[in-house]
Amino acid sequence: MKNKILVLALFAAAACNPKEKENHDIDHMEHEMESESHEMHEEKPTEAPKSPRLSGMGMTGGNHIHIDYSAPSARGRQIFGGLVAYDEVWVTGAHKATNIKFDQAVLINGKVLNPGKYGLFTIPGKEEWTVILNQDWDMHLADDYKDANDIIRIKVKPETLNETVEALTFDVKEKDTKTTTIAMSWDKTKISFNVVNAN
Repeated sequence: MKNKILVLALFAAAACNPKEKENHDIDHMEHEMESESHEMHEEKPTEAPKSPRLSGMGMTGGNHIHIDYSAPSARGRQIFGGLVAYDEVWVTGAHKATNIKFDQAVLINGKVLNPGKYGLFTIPGKEEWTVILNQDWDMHLADDYKDANDIIRIKVKPETLNETVEALTFDVKEKDTKTTTIAMSWDKTKISFNVVNAN
């Protein structure tokens, strides 16, 4: 009889504490969810892009000029005449084509360009480069480039630098109150051309 009463008492005690078991189960579930959440949000180291998207910009006489480009690095490679072929159209960067935007109308080599955004392409050469502004600015590499859409082409002489520029760089600098000098430097080569505010 005593054994029967003891068994009933233990059963009743277990039946009277369902919340304790329930709370234990909830605590366990919450702990598992927190662990999963932590694993999902745990930051994994990401490798920096080898050709990050950068900008070169400047202001001359109220005209904001903005260049958007991908900047590859030399990393010990032969650049011009190697990685970048001579006498072929180049996006003047990596991946997506480089573009240039003018807030106001400008003159380049005596030709007027309306405010807007243009693709900036080049044809590198050993003795002379061609700088191209094309109406198509949104493309991958030069895959869709069409010379029929060129707005202006100018010839420039490359300059040999004394020191290596590791990552391709565009500089936009005010030369005087109406003139902006745009320069591209990479490895030991630099090219530049002037843009004059039309107004």
